[in-house]
Amino acid sequence: MASSQAIVSVWDKTGVADFCRVLAKCGYNIISSGGTAKALTDAGIAVTEVSDYTGFPEMFGGRVKTLHPKIAGGILYDRKRDAKEAKQQKIEPIDIVVVNFYPFEQVAAKGAGIGELIENIDIGGPSMVRAAAKNFQHVAVIVRPEDYAKVASELEKTGKISEKTRFELAKKAFERIAHYDAIISDALSNIEQKDEFPDKITLRFEKAYPLRYGENPHQKAAAYRIAGRVSIFDARIFSGKQMSYNNFLDADSALSLILEFPSDTPACAIIKHNNPCGGATAPTLQEAYVNARATDPIAAYGSIIAFNQKLDAKTAAAMGDKFIEVILAPGYEPEALEVLKRRPSRRILDVSDLFAVANMRRVNFRTITGGMLYQDEDREVYDEIAAKAVSRRTPCKDEMASMHFAMKFAKHTKSNAVIIARGTQLIGVGAGQMSRIDSTRIAIKKATDNGFDTKGAVCASDAFLPFPDVLEKLADAGIIALAQPGGSKNDAEVIKAADARGVSMIFTGLRHFRH
Repeated sequence: MASSQAIVSVWDKTGVADFCRVLAKCGYNIISSGGTAKALTDAGIAVTEVSDYTGFPEMFGGRVKTLHPKIAGGILYDRKRDAKEAKQQKIEPIDIVVVNFYPFEQVAAKGAGIGELIENIDIGGPSMVRAAAKNFQHVAVIVRPEDYAKVASELEKTGKISEKTRFELAKKAFERIAHYDAIISDALSNIEQKDEFPDKITLRFEKAYPLRYGENPHQKAAAYRIAGRVSIFDARIFSGKQMSYNNFLDADSALSLILEFPSDTPACAIIKHNNPCGGATAPTLQEAYVNARATDPIAAYGSIIAFNQKLDAKTAAAMGDKFIEVILAPGYEPEALEVLKRRPSRRILDVSDLFAVANMRRVNFRTITGGMLYQDEDREVYDEIAAKAVSRRTPCKDEMASMHFAMKFAKHTKSNAVIIARGTQLIGVGAGQMSRIDSTRIAIKKATDNGFDTKGAVCASDAFLPFPDVLEKLADAGIIALAQPGGSKNDAEVIKAADARGVSMIFTGLRHFRH
């Protein structure tokens, strides 16, 4: 028997054959079974089958393979204290454990039933990993293919794995076990649960990106992704300075907003301090950008700009040398990247992977003192067909389309939100005010200050109008159509004011508060 032994049992076989070649070269006898043993044998690597090693066959349809004293003992025994007893029991040391688990997360995510869930709960793998991690003073445990290269390099250079490395690997192993068990617990808890939300939620996060500070320089900060999820931290960054806390906040807002627009219609959204300050759709991406920036050129200084199509060279040229903090798009033409990189401080993010998972069901949560608030993501705008015209004057087709466009921005604007649009160009934004009439005044002023004529424009309000004053103010500015949820005890008065001013008004039945 070789002087050292490794047990290898992996579902994800990425890189395992190359790693085992290094183990074999370094004198390790490799113990394996099932699909892993076959994959290694097919790769020309000598393998000792678990059943040959233990003297017991696999049992109960493969449920029992590695649950044996020769395996558990070989991993767990203290090499100094227990050496005599191990020799008496003919237990050889197992020095490396390479294991990853059945894909329970993927099975649970597709909505599998209880039978399939149970069959995908790994028992032997986590047992070996826990044992090896506990005995890290003597055993190295590897649960992630990403760690193969470092361990292989250390073995080839020194012939052993340092205690520091073993400890780091052990921490990763316990983290993996904790996450795996939490996923199982959550999935089984949700079986036949009447309440849409589980009684207990376990969220695992992993550090994803370094941050110099938080919202302000005196606040320390770190960025974490939910373990196993695609996140904005995974965006490919082509150039620019390190992303900041506020960059990520605004970039995520920009991404959420731009995903409202189908990829077959060029769209651009501009975000500043978590609120839209520009937006448009147009026949070309370049026109969409130019029109979006025209909404509020001053606010667009140092903004975050998102696109829903691959960014082309003409659009990049239109952006010129303007100060833009972050640009997001689902890909870039090489010529566009060349132009954009001329301003080296710009952060250029490719968010293609996030567009690919845009339709996945998501939840929102935010911390409060001693707990968190948890909700479904606001995924709707409103049903244009079901929206109810409540005024005498009925909005025309173009006005309906423009109001729906405006409501997409209202949905992503801090309440109280009042959005004015002409066609599919944003021209005025009133955001984050304590009263809706103040937001209305701001939206109108923003539009007129930036040279837009509000006569004939439309408006969207994220929530109902509590009094007729908002509608009257909009009518005074020439707004001809308004979309709002309805539901105020003063709806009749607001409808009466709309009719008196000749304004078309629809009730969407859907509120979009964003605190």
